[in-house]
Amino acid sequence: MKNYETVISAWDGGRLVGLAAAMDDGVMTAYVHYLLVRPEYQRRGIGRRLVELVKDRYRDYLRLMLLSYDAAVPFYESCGFKVGAGEVPMFITELWT
Repeated sequence: MKNYETVISAWDGGRLVGLAAAMDDGVMTAYVHYLLVRPEYQRRGIGRRLVELVKDRYRDYLRLMLLSYDAAVPFYESCGFKVGAGEVPMFITELWT
Protein backbone atom coordinates (compact mmCIF):
# COMPACT_ATOMS: atom_id res chain seq x y z
CA MET A 1 0.00 0.00 0.00
CA LYS A 2 3.01 2.32 0.28
CA ASN A 3 2.71 3.64 -3.30
CA TYR A 4 -0.99 4.49 -3.16
CA GLU A 5 -1.96 8.12 -2.78
CA THR A 6 -4.90 7.25 -0.54
CA VAL A 7 -5.37 4.32 1.82
CA ILE A 8 -8.28 4.30 4.25
CA SER A 9 -8.83 1.47 6.68
CA ALA A 10 -11.63 0.32 8.97
CA TRP A 11 -10.87 -1.48 12.22
CA ASP A 12 -12.76 -3.48 14.83
CA GLY A 13 -10.42 -3.10 17.76
CA GLY A 14 -7.11 -4.48 16.49
CA ARG A 15 -8.66 -6.32 13.54
CA LEU A 16 -8.57 -4.85 10.05
CA VAL A 17 -12.09 -5.24 8.64
CA GLY A 18 -12.09 -2.95 5.60
CA LEU A 19 -9.77 -1.11 3.25
CA ALA A 20 -10.03 1.32 0.37
CA ALA A 21 -7.03 2.26 -1.76
CA ALA A 22 -6.88 4.77 -4.61
CA MET A 23 -4.34 6.10 -7.07
CA ASP A 24 -4.52 9.49 -8.75
CA ASP A 25 -2.73 11.72 -11.22
CA GLY A 26 -2.63 14.58 -8.72
CA VAL A 27 -4.99 16.79 -10.70
CA MET A 28 -7.92 15.31 -12.56
CA THR A 29 -8.52 11.55 -12.28
CA ALA A 30 -8.48 9.12 -9.36
CA TYR A 31 -8.93 5.37 -9.60
CA VAL A 32 -10.26 3.27 -6.72
CA HIS A 33 -8.17 0.16 -7.01
CA TYR A 34 -9.35 -1.68 -3.90
CA LEU A 35 -12.48 -1.68 -1.80
CA LEU A 36 -12.37 -4.64 0.53
CA VAL A 37 -14.55 -5.56 3.50
CA ARG A 38 -14.27 -8.85 5.37
CA PRO A 39 -17.31 -10.98 4.49
CA GLU A 40 -18.51 -11.21 8.08
CA TYR A 41 -18.50 -7.39 8.31
CA GLN A 42 -20.34 -6.73 5.06
CA ARG A 43 -23.78 -5.09 5.03
CA ARG A 44 -22.90 -2.96 8.07
CA GLY A 45 -22.17 0.26 6.17
CA ILE A 46 -18.38 -0.13 6.28
CA GLY A 47 -17.91 -0.26 2.50
CA ARG A 48 -20.29 2.66 2.00
CA ARG A 49 -18.38 4.72 4.57
CA LEU A 50 -15.05 3.91 2.94
CA VAL A 51 -16.47 5.01 -0.43
CA GLU A 52 -17.76 8.24 1.14
CA LEU A 53 -14.31 8.99 2.54
CA VAL A 54 -12.65 8.33 -0.83
CA LYS A 55 -15.23 10.51 -2.60
CA ASP A 56 -14.59 13.29 -0.09
CA ARG A 57 -10.83 13.02 -0.58
CA TYR A 58 -11.27 13.43 -4.36
CA ARG A 59 -14.22 15.85 -4.37
CA ASP A 60 -12.28 18.43 -6.43
CA TYR A 61 -11.20 15.96 -9.12
CA LEU A 62 -12.96 15.73 -12.48
CA ARG A 63 -13.34 11.94 -12.38
CA LEU A 64 -13.32 9.17 -9.80
CA MET A 65 -13.43 5.78 -11.42
CA LEU A 66 -13.31 2.07 -10.62
CA LEU A 67 -13.89 -1.36 -12.10
CA SER A 68 -16.63 -3.48 -10.57
CA TYR A 69 -17.72 -7.08 -10.69
CA ASP A 70 -21.25 -7.36 -12.10
CA ALA A 71 -22.68 -8.38 -8.72
CA ALA A 72 -21.32 -5.23 -7.06
CA VAL A 73 -22.66 -2.76 -9.63
CA PRO A 74 -25.87 -2.03 -7.64
CA PHE A 75 -23.77 -1.20 -4.56
CA TYR A 76 -21.58 1.25 -6.46
CA GLU A 77 -24.60 2.78 -8.19
CA SER A 78 -26.14 3.35 -4.75
CA CYS A 79 -22.91 5.20 -3.87
CA GLY A 80 -23.33 7.53 -6.86
CA PHE A 81 -21.23 5.79 -9.52
CA LYS A 82 -22.65 5.23 -13.01
CA VAL A 83 -21.89 2.54 -15.54
CA GLY A 84 -20.14 4.19 -18.46
CA ALA A 85 -22.19 4.00 -21.66
CA GLY A 86 -20.20 2.40 -24.44
CA GLU A 87 -17.21 1.75 -22.20
CA VAL A 88 -15.58 -1.64 -21.89
CA PRO A 89 -13.07 -2.57 -19.20
CA MET A 90 -9.88 -3.99 -20.69
CA PHE A 91 -6.97 -5.70 -19.01
CA ILE A 92 -4.06 -8.10 -19.42
CA THR A 93 -3.78 -10.83 -16.84
CA GLU A 94 -0.35 -12.00 -17.95
CA LEU A 95 2.49 -10.15 -19.55
CA TRP A 96 4.74 -12.13 -21.81
CA THR A 97 8.36 -11.18 -22.28
